[in-house]
Amino acid sequence: MTLFPIRNWIKTYTKDDFSGDLVAGIITAILLVPQGMAFGILAGLPAQVGLYASVLPPIIYALFGTSRTLAVGPVSVAAIMVAQTLSGLPETVSALDAAVIMAFLSGITLAVFGLLRFGSIANFMSHSVLLGFTNAAALLIIASQLPNLIGFQKPKTLSPDEYAIAIDQGITANHGVTLAIGGVCIVFLLFASNGLIKVLTKMKFQERIAQLLSRCAPLFIVIAGAFLVSVGELKFVNVVGSIQGGLPQLKLSIPSIDIVLQLLPASVLIALVGYVESVSISKTLANRHRQAIDTNQELLALGAANFAGGLSGGMPVAGGFSRTMVNYAAGAKTQIASIITAMLVGIVALFFTPLLENIPKAALAAIIIVAVSKLIDVKSILRIWRYDVFDGVIILATTASVLILGIEEGLGIGIALSFVTLALRAAKPHVAVMGRVRSSEHFRNINRHDVETWPNLLFLRVDENLTFANAAFLESIAANYLAKEENITDVILVLSSVNTIDSSALEVLERMLESARELKVRLHLSDIKGPVMDKLEKSHLLELLNPGKVFLSAHQAAEELK
Repeated sequence: MTLFPIRNWIKTYTKDDFSGDLVAGIITAILLVPQGMAFGILAGLPAQVGLYASVLPPIIYALFGTSRTLAVGPVSVAAIMVAQTLSGLPETVSALDAAVIMAFLSGITLAVFGLLRFGSIANFMSHSVLLGFTNAAALLIIASQLPNLIGFQKPKTLSPDEYAIAIDQGITANHGVTLAIGGVCIVFLLFASNGLIKVLTKMKFQERIAQLLSRCAPLFIVIAGAFLVSVGELKFVNVVGSIQGGLPQLKLSIPSIDIVLQLLPASVLIALVGYVESVSISKTLANRHRQAIDTNQELLALGAANFAGGLSGGMPVAGGFSRTMVNYAAGAKTQIASIITAMLVGIVALFFTPLLENIPKAALAAIIIVAVSKLIDVKSILRIWRYDVFDGVIILATTASVLILGIEEGLGIGIALSFVTLALRAAKPHVAVMGRVRSSEHFRNINRHDVETWPNLLFLRVDENLTFANAAFLESIAANYLAKEENITDVILVLSSVNTIDSSALEVLERMLESARELKVRLHLSDIKGPVMDKLEKSHLLELLNPGKVFLSAHQAAEELK
């Protein structure tokens, strides 16, 4: 593992690469400025925090990351998780300080996992859990932006009656202008993502130019919104307001240890969710160019990026899907594109923040809503439900738990259900009675193929590793067959699908040997994999097996025992 993967590709960097990176960096920056501000507000923080999180973290990731096109910065899911965590803190605690600590803790978490080489930890969060979580998070994000979109103060409770009253009062107070601005922005963004390219193409624009213009839609609406508010003197429209200019200062303000401990669980979850999302995007794009992603190095890279985000007064960061896809589609070849993006965002934060003060919050809310609405994937839920009911239940349970109980609790319940489902499946593995396909040496399930069998032989194939959870199940199946079939003299356990046998399963196999002897039945093993045989040779099972044998294949056993 190379600490600085950038050294692997910078040696062969070309002018063509820079040309693609320059264009991609500019286009991504155009998206990232309004999006970064929007995600800062979504997290319950000042808008400039989203800009700060888009400057130093991408540069640090560019040095340490193995993905050449992943665009790192504030993301919607992490932002809503930060917002929910901040809402539970005492009023005396600075939200900005708490967000910085969360970024710092997320960075520490990822770095520690990277040093321990826990890159495969992403595999422990199943696709069903992640799908249920992202659907619920998207709904929460959309709900959180309704006050800014419509123009009303969020009520203290979520009762429908209070929400209806708050909406009516808000629309009356701002004459419906805020709602109109938000509605038009949503319609334009949806049109830009679907129909604008076709329209521009028919107007003789080159397809590449049409795509770039469509991706600039967020910039267009914030400019138009700020212009409308300024010219129309719409003082009742809620705007971003004063934004602290300048670059972020490198600092870290640590509150009490109790607050740090309170922030730790949420920070760990934000780190893990961000890592899973980032690695998923990285692998998808890397596969298109036969590039490799080192998951352990990604932990270190994202950890360093979050650490940098904390030190620079930002918030937790990860690889964003929409931002990365824009970066990739705009022609990014390497992480130089992200460095260019970060420099441009830094220039905006340094010199142009006064121009951002009149941006309507309704426009930023529209950007967030359209971006996260793509996370709601009903088709995948229905497809998974049809394929596997258990996974479908996990999706719905995770979604409902996140919406009702909260993000941390809901995600925990989803992960727990995944492991429970895994345990249930492992506890009752598929066990097939096998016979030989006629005129061949192949053995298959007697219920699925026309096979040859023998009255004195019972071939059992267990399609799972033998562990404490399922060994007794295999024992009971074998006992049931022996009880029904009195002519059986030999039982052959076909272990072709077994990759490990733990100590508890080993004891069960020894017990099966004793039971078979009492019935004057011989127990044999076949198709044992090398690593499994290595472990069995360290035990007494092979000695106790006599007069039973270990066969290379089920066919060899049949030829000798029939």
